[in-house]
Formats: sequence, C-alpha cells, structure tokens
Amino acid sequence: MSVTDTLSIQLYTLRSLENLDRILDTVADAGYRHVETVGSHLDDAASVRSKLDARGLTASSSHVSLAALREKPDAIVESCRTLGFTDLFMPAVPPDQRDMAADGWRSLGRELGELAERFQRDGIRLGYHNHHWELKPKEGEKTALELIFEAAEGTPLAWQVDVAWLARGGADPEQWIHRYRDRVISAHVKDIAPTGQNEDQDGWTDVGSGVLDWSDLWRVCRQAGAKWMVVEHDKPADPAQTARASFAFLSKIED
Repeated sequence: MSVTDTLSIQLYTLRSLENLDRILDTVADAGYRHVETVGSHLDDAASVRSKLDARGLTASSSHVSLAALREKPDAIVESCRTLGFTDLFMPAVPPDQRDMAADGWRSLGRELGELAERFQRDGIRLGYHNHHWELKPKEGEKTALELIFEAAEGTPLAWQVDVAWLARGGADPEQWIHRYRDRVISAHVKDIAPTGQNEDQDGWTDVGSGVLDWSDLWRVCRQAGAKWMVVEHDKPADPAQTARASFAFLSKIED
C-alpha cells in the first residue's frame, strides 16, 4: 500500500482560504486524494460530495461537535453515508469546559462511550480527538484523557491521536499510543517548530520541517492501527505551501 492511500488532510488547515472550491483545488493540486471534513460540511453533504467527486477526492473522515452529536445523530449518520466515510471524531470540548474537574471528564467519557455505541449501530466509528489540555492531572496523577477512556471502558469509543498535541502537553507520544493502541484508528500528522520559530503560527510548522521524527512516528501510528494519517496545521501562514510541503515530505515515507 502506498503512503498516499492512507494520507488525508484536515480541511481546517486551509480555512483561511474561505471558499471550499478553492480549498479543494489547493489540496488536489498538492497531491492529496483524501480529505477530512469539518462539522459544517456535514450540513451540506450532497454539495460537498459533488465538489469532492469533481476533483477525484474522497472524504476519509470528519470532525463533528459534541453539540451536533447530541442534537442530530440521525442527520449526521445520513451525512456520513452521503460523503462515503465511516470514521467520525469529536474534536474538542468547548473552551469553558477544558478545565473541568475529574467528574466532568468521567461524565464526558461515559457520554462519548454511549454515543459510540449508538453510532456503531449505523456502521459509524466515533472517536475522540485530543489536544494538550487533557494531559493535565485531574485526580492524583490521573489525567483527563485517562479518565475519558476509563469511563468509556467496554464501549467502541475510538481515538484519533493528535501526536503533536501530546508532545506539546509534555507526554511521550509513543508511550501513549502503545497504551491505548486498541482505540487508535486515526492520527493527526502535524509538526512543532523549533523553539522560538514560527511564533506567528503558534509554534506549528509544515510536517517534516519541525522537531518531531515523523519517519518513526508514522510507523508507530500505523502499527497501532491508524487507518488514516491526517495532515493538519492549526495556523499556517500559507495554507497552500503547508499542504504541498507536508505532502512532499510524507509521500517519501515507506508505509
């Protein structure tokens, strides 16, 4: 299997281009064949599918808010079917909940586990996507991320591991990926700029030009079960350049 068969790009990376046609032209021109959509794309799934088809692109997966998962699960399932994917990820809790105490994270884990069971009945795998705030200890040394997965024990809740956010949170990504390998189905592929660089980009950089060893981390994620490897940059100065440079670097990796 070629690296490009598993390589996708989170369209949030290119949001500053604003126009979806322009965004999709940019990622297709960079070489990608798969994209990960955001929640708003699910609201207009038929139109988005048409735009993808016109460029020879497919949707690998999507992010979707917790509010949408709660309020319109049936509509989300239909959108997933229209777009042709089965992997769905809740990307983050709202900002005002990111400092929750342990009980809040346990409650979230239980709810996500229940939602994962509900979506599994329709053939959709629901997973959680981490940042760095879930690595803060909430109960002794136990972190929020541990509490989520502990509360979801026995459910099909999956994990989209954002490797760079783990590193930013002071964790050893490989250790965490190995620990929760039974939940890993996708990974976000992003890179951290050397200290003091790219401050206008919140310290992120194009994949392959930062401090993370993606040649090794790619192998770690894939061996843990990541089907989709999804390029992301949270605040690129030049989204088109980021898409091109990240693809050029990753396409040389041996899968």
